[in-house]
Amino acid sequence: MFLAGLVGVAVLVAAAFFLMDLGGKDKKDAAAPSPSPTVSADQNLPDGVKCSGASCTGKDAESMGCSGDLVTTAKTATVGATVVEVRYSETCGAAWGRITQAAQGDAVTVTAGTAKEQKGQIGVAGDTIAYTPMVAVKDAGEAKACVTLASGQEGCTK
Repeated sequence: MFLAGLVGVAVLVAAAFFLMDLGGKDKKDAAAPSPSPTVSADQNLPDGVKCSGASCTGKDAESMGCSGDLVTTAKTATVGATVVEVRYSETCGAAWGRITQAAQGDAVTVTAGTAKEQKGQIGVAGDTIAYTPMVAVKDAGEAKACVTLASGQEGCTK
C-alpha cells in the first residue's frame, strides 16, 4: 500500500510539472510582467479622503470622505419650504446637491459643465434631507442644483 501511495504522488508531481511547464521552455513564451500601477494625484489627499476630481463623479460624498469639515455651502435657493443647495469640497474637487426641509417625492439634481446629471430623492416618509452623488468641478461656481417638489414646483440655485 505504501508503494502504491508513493507511485500516486509521483504521478501527480509529474502531471503538475508538465501542465505548469516548469520544464523551462523558451522564456520568450512567458507572459510579460504586469505593469506597476500608475501613480495618481489621489495619493496626496488627507486621511479618509478617497477621491478627487473626476474620480469622485457619481460617488457619495460622505462615504468618500468629502463631507464634514471639508464642505461648504456654495449656493442656496428656496422653493416652497424646501431649501436646495450646492455643496462643495475644494479638497475633493467636487460638488453635489442637497435638499433640506423636503418631503417624500421631492427630488434634487446637480449638474456641472458636461458631467452627467446626478440625482437624489426623498423616498421615505419622514425623511427631510436628500443628496445627489458628486460631480467633478474646478470651483463651486460651475455647479447648479435644482429641486423638483412632489407638487411639481421647480427651482434652481443661480
